[in-house]
Amino acid sequence: LKYFYQTIPDAVSAVNHKEYSMTFMPISPRWRALRKICNGQLFANKTLDASIDLRRKKVQELLADIHQNSLKCEAVEIGSVAFKTAINLLSNTIFSLDLFHSTGSAGEFKELVTKIMKEVGTPNLADYFPILKMVDPQGVRRRTGSYVIKIIDIFRCLINQRLNLREGKSNTMNYMLDTLLNISQENSHEMDNLQIEHLFLTLFVAGTDTITTTLEWAMAEVIRNSEVMLKAKQELEETIGIGNPVDETDIAKLPYLKAIIKETFRLHPPVPFLIPRKAKTNIEICGYTVPKDAQVLVNVWAIGRDSSAWDNPNLFLPERFLGSEIDVKGHDFELAPFGAGRRICPGLPLAMRTLLLMLGSLVNSFNWKLEDHMKLEDINMDDKFGITIEKAQPLRVVPVKVNN
Repeated sequence: LKYFYQTIPDAVSAVNHKEYSMTFMPISPRWRALRKICNGQLFANKTLDASIDLRRKKVQELLADIHQNSLKCEAVEIGSVAFKTAINLLSNTIFSLDLFHSTGSAGEFKELVTKIMKEVGTPNLADYFPILKMVDPQGVRRRTGSYVIKIIDIFRCLINQRLNLREGKSNTMNYMLDTLLNISQENSHEMDNLQIEHLFLTLFVAGTDTITTTLEWAMAEVIRNSEVMLKAKQELEETIGIGNPVDETDIAKLPYLKAIIKETFRLHPPVPFLIPRKAKTNIEICGYTVPKDAQVLVNVWAIGRDSSAWDNPNLFLPERFLGSEIDVKGHDFELAPFGAGRRICPGLPLAMRTLLLMLGSLVNSFNWKLEDHMKLEDINMDDKFGITIEKAQPLRVVPVKVNN
């Protein structure tokens, strides 16, 4: 990766986001400072451990909502409930409040996130003919900018509310926002309110969409593979008891659940091509010459289905990861849904906790049946490619409460 540098889609230039986004800004003192804050404070295990109770509460609310559906024998659209919960899990970790209730409809926020991801993933002439960036011929940057401004306005309001609460009080609150505000007060060159707004934009847009799609794919695969569902339920029953929600402290004792998430990432990586890069110079890789300034896309979707790297690559087999040292932390290139190297997603620790917490609780607290006498083989597993890989048809299933 040292022979490549980050290439910036023109859509990300909207509202000058490229200058503040840790994902796209060049390696620089500002980038290193921001990365250090994320790794050392925001997403450190001790920081995430301090907010366990908040995430536990949000999952309990998710299960309570689904229980209401079970009483009415109504189907649940997994993607919708996952998105709402992902928003509130992330917003409670950062702001100590439900963004869903604070901003009105979760549907509106979801629509903004979906539109941003769609625009960034749209083939854009301005990315291939830089002279066209001046005119934005397809309107991609203009539309993206309008969506970004609406989301940043939400964050700006929340930041100002917190600043007002902090006036005249000791700054002892332990939420991510307070950590960043403390840093900005101590060193405004390292962090300021504008940087905080754009950091939250990156976290929410990337975090909520990828968590939602991954959980939906995981549930679809587990439901259509009855043996996988049975093994997952057996592990959960033996470890935490039948019908109980999963706690983050249980995760280390659930290797099969972890294997399900890894196998989901292998077959359905949330970002199939990762972030695009360009070659710094002419370089030869595996007998192929990559010319200087050529755009390079890492196709993790194809890597996950490569028969030279995986046995039976098209089958959903979590067992392949039991006893395996392959992980998603960027050390194993055959499974790199979060990227690798210095550019690996800093939110990986929170994303993994969230996915395991939600998936384990849904599997252990409910049985699931299909609508309208559908059969397992009728579940539509077609995908819809974009910057993220979504299910072409939303997963709708009927929950049946498990009594503990």
